[in-house]
Amino acid sequence: MSIPDYQTIMYPLLKLLKKEDEKSVRQLYEEVANHFNLSDSEREEKLESQTQPIINNRVGWAKTYLVKAGLAKSTKRGFVQITPKGLEVLNSNIDKIDIKFLNQFPEFVAFRSISKDESSDDNEVVLKETIQATPDELIDFGIKKI
Repeated sequence: MSIPDYQTIMYPLLKLLKKEDEKSVRQLYEEVANHFNLSDSEREEKLESQTQPIINNRVGWAKTYLVKAGLAKSTKRGFVQITPKGLEVLNSNIDKIDIKFLNQFPEFVAFRSISKDESSDDNEVVLKETIQATPDELIDFGIKKI
């Protein structure tokens, strides 16, 4: 199996948060990797920049987007917890969370509009083509392109 993109990780991540009051992000790296049955080599595969494993980066971005939508919250440094809104989403019988789904939440739209205001039309085309990539992966792609 290949490493799932951050949008694919969002729903399982929220389900994992439902099981406890709060979880450490480090614990979530392992649990998400286990959920997707990633091999040891997939778990160790690093970003082009070699700064961190790809799966950890994608879990981190999935968590960030869930927090920005109000479905989860950071309780203290390195820990996250599901919110009542997140529980409502899980109880609504959905089976997927992605950017399109998160756009129904005003706080997420506000978060996303900050970076969109700074984008040019040319950048929008590139972003649409690489929507599955995390921001860190986009930076690596840009550096490689240069």
